[in-house]
Amino acid sequence: MSDFSAIGEEMHALARRLWPIPRSLTGDGVRQTLAILKEHVPELQIHEVPSGTPCFDWLLPQEWNCRDAWIETPQGEKICRFTENNLHVLGYSEPVDRTLTLAELQPHLFSIPELPAAIPYVTSYYRRTWGFCMTQLQRDTLTEGTYRVVVDSELKDGHLTYADLVIPGETEDEVLLSTYVCHPSMANNELSGPCVTIHLAKWLKSLPKRNKTYRLVFIPETIGSICYLSRHLAHLKKHVKAGFIVNCIGDERAYSFMPSRDGTTMSDRVGEAVMKQIAPDYKWYSFLERGSDERQYCYPGVDLPIASLMRSKYAEYPEYHTSLDDLDFVTAKGLQGGFDLFRQVLEVIDSNRTLRNTVLCEPQLGKRGLYANTSTRDIGLTALDIVNVLAYCDGKTDLFEVSQRIKLPYWKVNKMAQDLEAHQLLVLADANEAL
Repeated sequence: MSDFSAIGEEMHALARRLWPIPRSLTGDGVRQTLAILKEHVPELQIHEVPSGTPCFDWLLPQEWNCRDAWIETPQGEKICRFTENNLHVLGYSEPVDRTLTLAELQPHLFSIPELPAAIPYVTSYYRRTWGFCMTQLQRDTLTEGTYRVVVDSELKDGHLTYADLVIPGETEDEVLLSTYVCHPSMANNELSGPCVTIHLAKWLKSLPKRNKTYRLVFIPETIGSICYLSRHLAHLKKHVKAGFIVNCIGDERAYSFMPSRDGTTMSDRVGEAVMKQIAPDYKWYSFLERGSDERQYCYPGVDLPIASLMRSKYAEYPEYHTSLDDLDFVTAKGLQGGFDLFRQVLEVIDSNRTLRNTVLCEPQLGKRGLYANTSTRDIGLTALDIVNVLAYCDGKTDLFEVSQRIKLPYWKVNKMAQDLEAHQLLVLADANEAL
């Protein structure tokens, strides 16, 4: 996979296919979504964990499935049909079939006065209730009278469903990519993440060589990462050297970066450096502004090196958590930009290594064809770059840090290092030596 020009369109087509599926923390919508992603990468492993399973301080919730729901107005019109827009129903609404006055109905209705044409996304995962979401424009048309409300849903012991994929490399050092599959029909805050992640998986699988091992995780947000960590924490703490949350990665308005809690990990350093190259006007957010699964992966005692690379960050664009976060807001071009950002970051992380010199004092580059016999100003400057690479490859400083110190693009430093390795002037530092 070397031609990436059509991937944006492919990801947008996948998003359109996934769009109508009613996803939540649990249930058939998650299973349908993961089954479609598995069509793209058959090695994707789907797991089910029973309701009530303890995961640290949490118990996995009951499984929720909604078949249909609506409000019947005094005029006999059915509005807020779940089958027409799955945002209309409060997530995890319990079953209900009753009649109410408008005054009794109002506490169960949700709208956004400042976005009158938007249907909000609202949930109540851990408190039993029911409700409907509608536009403020529609809410303003409701008249006095008797309303019938129906939520044809089921809450029962079942399973939480997630998927993961491990793509092996030449080392056991892992890079973790985590995305979520628990929101209904929203494009940037939901579908952009799994669509970009599954195409990153296809690209990673196509590479003839991978130095790192890649772990890609598709989970319900928050409770899914808690569940995953409860099952894999020891392994992840031992092997994960870098990682990212993949979400809100599909619009064209902005690029955004949020560091890990530590702020100095390989994920932070490489992620921000590549972000600066791709989008110098990117928006930087503090870890204090976190709101996705970095909360769990970076929690004290877990301490994984997980940062976030985004386009428009969640909660920072007006369409967030509404029906306006749609497939016009998320575009093929925006998804392409998100994919390219992650691809370049992963290329740096995968090729990054710690090298040391094999000779004392500067080697003679000319006899190895690395320096022209006739010295000119331009050749001298190029030689200075090579010598600078040699000067900082001390067996302790990794190649990415070398590129930062000598202020050269990583790809250029990496190419020089490869040439020097070919002439055995640089070799991989011993693992113990590099500590």
